Amino acid sequence: MLVDNGIGQMSDLTRLLSPRSIAVIGGGAWCRAVVEQNRKAGYTGHIWPVHPTRSEIAGVATYASISALPAAPDAAFVGINRHATVEAVRQLQHMGAGGAVCFASGFEETGDGNDLQEQLLDAADEMPVLGPNCYGFLNYLDNTMLWPDQHGGLGVKQGVAIVTQSSNIAINMTMQNRGLPLAYMVTAGNQAQTGLSKIGKALLQDPRVTALGLHIEGLDDIIDFEALAVEARRLGKPIIVLKVGRSESARVAALTHTASLAGGDAGADALFRRLGVGRVDTLPAFIETLKLLHVTGALPSANIASLSCSGGEAGLMADHAERHQLQFPVLSQQRKDKLSALIGPLVTPSNPLDYHTQIWHDDEALVETFCLMMDLPVALTLIIIDFPRNDRCNPDDWQRVIGACAIARARTGGNLALVATMPENMPEEIAFQLVEMSIVPFCGLDEACAAVRCAADASAGSQFKTILRGRAPICAQTLSEKASKTELAQFGLHIPQSELAYGSISAAETAKAIGFPVVLKGDGFAHKTENGAVVVNLCSTAQVEMAANAMQADKFLIEQQVTDNVAEILVGVVHDPAHGFVLTLAAGGVLTELVADRQSLLMPASETMIEAALDKLKIASLIKGYRGNPPADRQSIITAVLAVQSYVEANADGLQELEVNPLICGQHRAVAADALIIREITHD
Repeated sequence: MLVDNGIGQMSDLTRLLSPRSIAVIGGGAWCRAVVEQNRKAGYTGHIWPVHPTRSEIAGVATYASISALPAAPDAAFVGINRHATVEAVRQLQHMGAGGAVCFASGFEETGDGNDLQEQLLDAADEMPVLGPNCYGFLNYLDNTMLWPDQHGGLGVKQGVAIVTQSSNIAINMTMQNRGLPLAYMVTAGNQAQTGLSKIGKALLQDPRVTALGLHIEGLDDIIDFEALAVEARRLGKPIIVLKVGRSESARVAALTHTASLAGGDAGADALFRRLGVGRVDTLPAFIETLKLLHVTGALPSANIASLSCSGGEAGLMADHAERHQLQFPVLSQQRKDKLSALIGPLVTPSNPLDYHTQIWHDDEALVETFCLMMDLPVALTLIIIDFPRNDRCNPDDWQRVIGACAIARARTGGNLALVATMPENMPEEIAFQLVEMSIVPFCGLDEACAAVRCAADASAGSQFKTILRGRAPICAQTLSEKASKTELAQFGLHIPQSELAYGSISAAETAKAIGFPVVLKGDGFAHKTENGAVVVNLCSTAQVEMAANAMQADKFLIEQQVTDNVAEILVGVVHDPAHGFVLTLAAGGVLTELVADRQSLLMPASETMIEAALDKLKIASLIKGYRGNPPADRQSIITAVLAVQSYVEANADGLQELEVNPLICGQHRAVAADALIIREITHD
């Protein structure tokens, strides 16, 4: 990735992240650490400390000012106070530097540094800037460390790249001893100018980078993130994310820390699924998944085979796999017979397989057993093995297993992993050995299963149609149910016949004209059911009049009752500033709040995507016809959802929220029984 660094001969970010010359501006402990880190790592480029009064920093001669440098540096670590940082960045930009790491905090993340951050961006112009409020980066491929603190990494020839907004989490991840080959660790800080997506895209251009991991608190820019996903797929390099924000507390913390928008978690999930980006929930799973992706790349499925020397381990694996929705292909009788011949009559061949330890000293039997399981239609075979302590035990027998694994992998060409049930039972030296052999060393059963699930998800998703966005409303208003339905009907959504009426007598006469049975609704209630403002199955004028008199309302909506009811679903759309318009399909009616049954997609969604989301709902069995009941008309449901989507596409600017609940799904049609739209009202 290092090339002649004449300006214009490589991308700006590439020049910054793989520099041949480094300026270190400032004289504090942080700047001294940067100089020392590079000397210790064996960095072969130029190191130019800048300080107005000191003659040397960490044994390297200094320059009195930025203007005194012998040339424009490829990268600069700016370790001075926030106000001086702005002027230093301006000077670096004017002289044609490749980019800068802004270490200082006190910018937009504090709430009172917005103006200063704007000044920083103006000073940088088009010169790349990481931060402010960030540690910089570690380049373990070229031994380049614009990093003001300790780290635990080693030089590598190839490996994964990680980008994070948290410098402290970045330090922690460099300290892992799980055998992850780490090529780059980059912190983005405030993402004032250069966000995670642009950094990630630059890192993927390095042919030595095998996969990309993103620790996300808030997406920088959805357009850039889409472009990153497209580029990753083109290069065949998978992306996974660890994103905070599932809880409200996490979203608040993210906003406080980074001054970036965390956005709704449903929108984030929908975005990642759409783009084929895998997601994990813990740092250990993040590390384990990156190891897997480094060795195997994305997995074509979540089908696995598992072998262990204990029924207890096989049971644990089965439980963890089920939690992560992994599948175990069943063994054919022929394969069972072959396994029985190898491992004896005391073993019941199955997947997961408890193969005992009695063949550990029969190398060929071990190899054949492993091959028989690896030849199943699986994406990965996992062999559970906890290595003994070297200081108290003899590990020779365990090395025999590694040798058998290497032969089995060579014979079958399948993907193989060794899994320690406890992380401490996968020594780092063994993990490094296995990675060199293209065998995945997993630390922990649950982490291994989470990694397989994520790696399978990272191979899915190819919906790169531009995500629908819209301007947020300046002053949103809620349309009445009647008005909401009328607007949606213009885009093809079926609604019941309805009329407004004032007073109970008029309501009864209107109901008679519409035809019984009818539904009576009090107009102007946001939550009609909770306020007793909806009565169904009214079959006479007397019933309508009595119901109207009992309501605390003067204005009523009377509509034809939909009687062809197989199932009820909710169709909701929310404008998520971070991710675009999020379409949610869920169990509708009274089940919406009682049952956590929902699927979310980003708009625009294709008919295929909508159908797949419907199939994932728990009420899918009702829609298909439960226990002999007639099914709902699926095409009518999909047509109704597409009608809602058409409305959103036509009214994206100023639209905040839209909800149809319930959409009554019958044998021959799908009808919106209630609807709500919140949007900006324009006045001619």
